[in-house]
Amino acid sequence: MEVGFLGLGIMGKAMASRLLKHGFRVTVWNRTLSKCEELVEQGASIGETPALVVKKCKYTIAMLSDPAAALSVVFDKDGVLEQISEGKGYIDMSTVDAETSSKISEAIIRKGGSFLEAPVSGSKKPAEDGQLIILSAGDKALYEVILPVFDVLGKKSFFLGEVGKGARMKLVVNMIMGSMMNALSEGLCLADKSGLSPQTLLDVLDLGACSNPMFKLKGPAMIESKYPPAFPLKHQQKDVRLALCLGDEHAVSMPIAAASNEAFKKARSHGLGDLDFSAVYEIVKGTAPSGNAA
Repeated sequence: MEVGFLGLGIMGKAMASRLLKHGFRVTVWNRTLSKCEELVEQGASIGETPALVVKKCKYTIAMLSDPAAALSVVFDKDGVLEQISEGKGYIDMSTVDAETSSKISEAIIRKGGSFLEAPVSGSKKPAEDGQLIILSAGDKALYEVILPVFDVLGKKSFFLGEVGKGARMKLVVNMIMGSMMNALSEGLCLADKSGLSPQTLLDVLDLGACSNPMFKLKGPAMIESKYPPAFPLKHQQKDVRLALCLGDEHAVSMPIAAASNEAFKKARSHGLGDLDFSAVYEIVKGTAPSGNAA
């Protein structure tokens, strides 16, 4: 199978690389074309525009940073809509709100194409290892066809129904994750300030009901103030913000998520947006540097 891949950020690059390693023919595009070079060395072809990628490939995957980027790639000049047509499928794996996903879906279908939203739960390492959780919704036939791709990228794929349900599920998951990260940050800080060992706290948590892979993975690096960006903080804040908007739509009170959003926003205002989302710990500790928003 030949697939197109639009967007080679932290996640997209890892996912496209994995497809190449598993025998797929992949044509890639990124707004900064120089980011394609490493994948070309692995065997990928380059499409100079999203439209040219869609023209060449029957199925095209997008993994973009936010709703604005997802819309731009589809609707702008040389975008997906210029070449999508009957028999072609577009799979958007970006994390966006349901409204954005629906706009893209409607436009793709009007041109005769098929659409699947498929945001993922997981960050850089799961993407590299094919351990993502894929949250699909939209065209069921396209889902069935693209399953061999999902089987390489993820450990489990869900089909959730009509377009929008995948987007909403991803926002709920990331809202919970962001709130958990803030809780862990406060706990580590409280342990340290009250004379306890933060590492011992992590050991205790790992043996009890609060044990989870995120605390186990992120906690030790947080103690050392190391935040290599597996999932950039600016994207985590975007996802919590979108989840809060979803809460507004349904009149769901979300004070914990709202407080987490404020902490992530403050971290961005201190220039921590490009670091891993666990860098919110610097805000809780009160040791964040002054800096420009990121």
